[in-house]
Amino acid sequence: MRCPFCNHIEDKVIDSRLSQDGDVTRRRRECLKCSKRFTTYERVEEAMPLIIKKDGRRELFDRKKILNGILRACEKRPVSIEIMEQTVDKIERGLLEAGEREMSSSIVGERVMEELKNLDEVAYVRFASVYREFRDITEFMTELKGLLDTSKKKK
Repeated sequence: MRCPFCNHIEDKVIDSRLSQDGDVTRRRRECLKCSKRFTTYERVEEAMPLIIKKDGRRELFDRKKILNGILRACEKRPVSIEIMEQTVDKIERGLLEAGEREMSSSIVGERVMEELKNLDEVAYVRFASVYREFRDITEFMTELKGLLDTSKKKK
């Protein structure tokens, strides 16, 4: 860490404290050359991938978009907000662990559907019907038959 006053590289940490939410560390430092004190803030940088949309645009990953989609799919279903947030955490963690710098929105959508299928089948069908943009009842019925076959195998 460079001293903001004299540009010297060496300093000592006098005090360290976590923020209230625990994701930022505040450190008081003292320069070993000029003895002036300064404060730094440290946070872990989570490098979420850029999302490549269907039209080729790239945008920053937005956790809120996933949560909103899950909220709409689970509307009037017996799924608590806590479970929905845990589901988003799991999806986000999976994206981070993939280590990709860019990722197709279709991969994100498939992960959401996979989690919803395990969470609530009605919510899964709701999300899939919007996400997959079913053009007619035949496509919708094909998806439902696949879901029913999967449910029978689990039992």
